[in-house]
Amino acid sequence: MKKYLAEMVGTMVLVLMGCGTAVSLNCGVDTASVVGTAVAFGLAVVAMAYTIGGISGCHINPAITLGCLISKRISGKDAAMYMVFQVIGAFIGSALLAVLVGQVGAEGTQTGANACGNGAVAACIAEIILTFVFVLVVLGTTDSKKGAGNFAGLAIGLSLILVHLVGIHYTGTSVNPARSIAPAIFEGGAALEQLWAFIVGPFVGAALAAFVWKFIGCDCEK
Repeated sequence: MKKYLAEMVGTMVLVLMGCGTAVSLNCGVDTASVVGTAVAFGLAVVAMAYTIGGISGCHINPAITLGCLISKRISGKDAAMYMVFQVIGAFIGSALLAVLVGQVGAEGTQTGANACGNGAVAACIAEIILTFVFVLVVLGTTDSKKGAGNFAGLAIGLSLILVHLVGIHYTGTSVNPARSIAPAIFEGGAALEQLWAFIVGPFVGAALAAFVWKFIGCDCEK
């Protein structure tokens, strides 16, 4: 049970700190807002990786959990429970952020479920590509034989900054269904209408990353 609770806490921190930074920067697409938001999400992942990594592996993202499931690094039962608690954590983080937003009179909860004028289909494609890159880094750096060891958390956090720098202008960047589901429900409107793209895209991208890593990371052929 501890690993499930760890995933809940980790996802809560990711949503609260990452989306909270975006709200503090007025959810803008100017350079300062993009860089600040990207760095916030990356730092949140690094912080949680070294906090709960030894307990749950610090997935804090259903897409990563799916990638680990396909790669046979986690059981079906644990994968399902991880996803449930990740979404719960995202709701807690969103609720806390909503309270803070209400107190200071700010607007929005920065869902990361925003197609930015490109349409939900285009956003889905972008999320597939961005999540593919992110989850591939996760699978590679955490591989028991070829991974980065204690530096994996840092590499994963930096890669999340990278995909945010690329993707914020196009989709707001999610690469994480839990982090989109809860804030979208709080925000409603267009965010809720486009939510499917930010669930389907990350899951498809994660599955593709798992299959690619299975091929390039196996020891069957040198």
